[in-house]
Amino acid sequence: MHPMTSPRIVFMGSPEFAQPALSLLAASYEIAGVITQPDRPAGRGRQPKAPPVKLLAKRLGLPVIQPDRLKDPKAMEQLQAWGPDLIVVAAYGQILRPAVLELPRLGCINIHGSLLPRWRGAAPVQAAILNGDNETGVTIMCMDSGVDTGPLLSQESLPILPDDTAGSLGKRMAELGASLLIETLPAYQNGVCIPQPQDDSQATYAPMIKKEDGELDFSQPAESLARRVRAFNPWPGAYMPWQGQLLKVHTASAAPAASSQPGLRLIHKGLPAIGTADGLLLLETIQPAGKKPMPGKDFLRGARQWLGG
Repeated sequence: MHPMTSPRIVFMGSPEFAQPALSLLAASYEIAGVITQPDRPAGRGRQPKAPPVKLLAKRLGLPVIQPDRLKDPKAMEQLQAWGPDLIVVAAYGQILRPAVLELPRLGCINIHGSLLPRWRGAAPVQAAILNGDNETGVTIMCMDSGVDTGPLLSQESLPILPDDTAGSLGKRMAELGASLLIETLPAYQNGVCIPQPQDDSQATYAPMIKKEDGELDFSQPAESLARRVRAFNPWPGAYMPWQGQLLKVHTASAAPAASSQPGLRLIHKGLPAIGTADGLLLLETIQPAGKKPMPGKDFLRGARQWLGG
């Protein structure tokens, strides 16, 4: 039984990042329904794959809709029928229009993967790693019609570890965001937690990542390329051209060099290495086209033509 004061919640989210929040919410609140992205073709067979939030919602026995666009009349009808007091959003993947933002009496709140106003936008976890930030965190915020511009309810910071990838950091942030949400909701619901406006002068923006962003540009410094490999693991993955195909780079590190010619292929400490604008990029785990990921040392045994180029 839920107390009378407990708000009816509609949850909107799609990727794994949103799963911990839905789990904790469903344990404490009445979830009227879940809205997530449509199934998308994935993998070699291009078979439709359900978003992680849909799979969790089904396990929890919650009603789910997957509109192409939230403004579709059927989706809006369903949302209104659910009659939410509050909408909670975690990486849903669509902008909410005013008609949605104004629907619940307690508004819409969002779990965002950064310490706003730093890294507003679609890829805050990747941006923090790419830019060499030492820490990041999660923000619980009230949503308005801008992109992550609404007032803040609570924040908690998190260190970025030297070997963090977007995958490992995102997992920790998802757990932190879920627990911070559950901590924040009662005070917000009772009007004790007062939304604080963001300082727009401190805002930075994390644009959506595209597949082609994964290509490594060796005219950049090695340290920045090593961060790119971590930031784009697991998606879109870092890669470089090699013998007319793509060589995926799963883990890499920077090494100093007295002089380095950008793009020159070398062997350093038994690993495949490439010259950059500053130092060498050591390829620790790589995946040639059509093969499984392998240690760089193993790759060199079969790659006679690696040197030079």
